[in-house]
Amino acid sequence: MALSQGLQQKLLQKLSPQQIQLMKLLQVPTANLEERIKEELEENPALEQSDEDADENFDEHDEFDSAEDDYENEGSEEDYDNIDISDYVHDGDDEIADYKMRDENYPEMDDKQTMPFRVESTLHDMLADQLGMLTLDDKSRKIAEQVVGSIDDDGYLRRETTSIQDDLAFRQNIEASEEEIENVIHLIQQFDPPGVAARDLQECLLLQLERRRVEGHTVEQAIEILTRYFDEFTKKHYDKIQRGLNINDEELRDIIQQIIRLNPKPGGNVGEVNKAESYVIPDFFIFNNAGKLELTLNSKNAPDLRISEGYRDMLREYDRGSKKDKRQKEAVLFIKQKIDAAKWFIDAIKQRQQTLMMTMQTIMDYQREFFLTGDETTMRPMILKDIAERTGLDISTVSRVANSKFVQTEFGTYRLKFFFSESLSTESGEEVSTREVKKILSDMVGGENKRKPLSDERLTELLQEKGYNIARRTVAKYREQLNIPVARLRKEL
Repeated sequence: MALSQGLQQKLLQKLSPQQIQLMKLLQVPTANLEERIKEELEENPALEQSDEDADENFDEHDEFDSAEDDYENEGSEEDYDNIDISDYVHDGDDEIADYKMRDENYPEMDDKQTMPFRVESTLHDMLADQLGMLTLDDKSRKIAEQVVGSIDDDGYLRRETTSIQDDLAFRQNIEASEEEIENVIHLIQQFDPPGVAARDLQECLLLQLERRRVEGHTVEQAIEILTRYFDEFTKKHYDKIQRGLNINDEELRDIIQQIIRLNPKPGGNVGEVNKAESYVIPDFFIFNNAGKLELTLNSKNAPDLRISEGYRDMLREYDRGSKKDKRQKEAVLFIKQKIDAAKWFIDAIKQRQQTLMMTMQTIMDYQREFFLTGDETTMRPMILKDIAERTGLDISTVSRVANSKFVQTEFGTYRLKFFFSESLSTESGEEVSTREVKKILSDMVGGENKRKPLSDERLTELLQEKGYNIARRTVAKYREQLNIPVARLRKEL
């Protein structure tokens, strides 16, 4: 086959580096925006915070003259002859403008107000402190440290004893028997919080009850139920438990109250939690001012940014100089690149704020009744496409804005994804939000007789009586999404 050459014209769609940077910034929530800006400040010396008191009047000549005097002039001088810095050195109003992120779209903030943060030790730190109070020989202490290190964040020891034995043998060259390891585990199970180092839920609950034996006969019966009838208890087959222990409804109710007060995750409330889960920093604030909704953007973690004056002074000095050698031109090219990158980042931050405001404003207008009343049943069905069409943005852009963002209202703080829901038709043909149906379903379950909880079939009938055309399998799906168990598991005595 003969080789040949040809010209072909194609139309391709490519994302510029600035567009990619903007898309990444759109996904960043307010809680992490400060870290992202700090990273950029560290990487780009031409970008700085306007409230910093750093001395900008440094000697520009040090930047140019720091190189060796015997600098090798490689390459052609013509490569640097076309440097145009006229856009960077204009004086007056045409100078590169500083960018202030706080404007009329931001709420007034008290300068003395500080963001709350958690200061606490981890579960493993807490266990290590208690371990230090025990008098153990070197071998037992190393075994105990291995066991404590194997406990997960929930407080459970889910690693098999034989696996711990292998870890000690291969990693620390310690030969320990299973009996020695079990003895150490039993010691650690006496630590706080109660139930720590349990291998499963049954053992965890029993460990907590063992510490409460002195409270009376009811605790003894609770221990017996969890020991002999654990499966029946988890499946709420209370009649089998009553026949086995020969107890009445009142006695069983008291025993169950003892059990449900126990903590199934003893380590869950101890130690550091992921920052995004430990507290929520809202990205938006919505205020109801006498029936007029006012939207503001949180700028707490967005410092004012500007181009470094020192770097601009370097360019002015270069422009005024008559002798321009290769070293100076290379330095100027470097400065131009850094200033351009800083301008792109500042512009991306500004576009991020504008896109966030535009999207949230549209969501607020779309769900106006909810933001005025706080009633979930007033929410309209809304999907990403609805907001994209109103704002003129792409659906993927709206999705990035809605991801990991929160809005604070007088009724609480909500994820933006909370306001998006599919539609469902009523008997009259009206489209309502599935969020409304879920709210009604949740209210029905909340108001049911717990001794005779409503089945999915009965819930379907009640919703259909209210005019909602819905199938039983859809009711079951919504119930699972609301983390509501089946009727049998909701039954109470």
